[in-house]
Amino acid sequence: MLEGKMIYVAAVTIGVAAVGYFGWKVTARGAYESAEYAVIELEGLFEIRAYPDLMLATTDMQFDSQGSDGSFMRLFNYISGRNDRKQKVAMTTPVFMEAGDEENRGRMGFVIPKKVSGQRIPEPTSNDVKLFSRDGGRFAVIRFAGRINKETVARNEALLRQWMSDKGLTGTGNAELAGYDPPWTPGPLRRNEILIRLK
Repeated sequence: MLEGKMIYVAAVTIGVAAVGYFGWKVTARGAYESAEYAVIELEGLFEIRAYPDLMLATTDMQFDSQGSDGSFMRLFNYISGRNDRKQKVAMTTPVFMEAGDEENRGRMGFVIPKKVSGQRIPEPTSNDVKLFSRDGGRFAVIRFAGRINKETVARNEALLRQWMSDKGLTGTGNAELAGYDPPWTPGPLRRNEILIRLK
């Protein structure tokens, strides 16, 4: 009797967890348009991808801020209608982030949806938001879960650069980060990526 109850409780728990997980997938990451790319090569967590040119709305950010420095809200306000057309622009994935250096701050960017980028893109009314054309090309990529911070980025970038070295691939410029999930997503369920442009 007790064993039957335990099996029932376990089955219900697994069922609720599965429904919650797939419900989260539909309402979070899966609900947004994602930047297109073609996978040229896939090897475990590593990929070589080809991206087309993309238009981004960008703003300055502090590297480890996760948007808490106001960068996320500046971009969110832009897509919510704070632009010269007062036009709402759909949220997309991923959010691209570039680390800065001693002279320059980093940058966060939202990808402009395909439908909007094919027309006249609304101009930001805030001086803190700029439109930026991200050139297409080939990128080496590693995917990882967890929170984006200096430790996780350094560890995964080192793994990616070692993989590139083993493959005889040469990168150009700084690594770029991509986050696919809203801030409330639990760390183990998050999809993060590091991208390095290839020569």
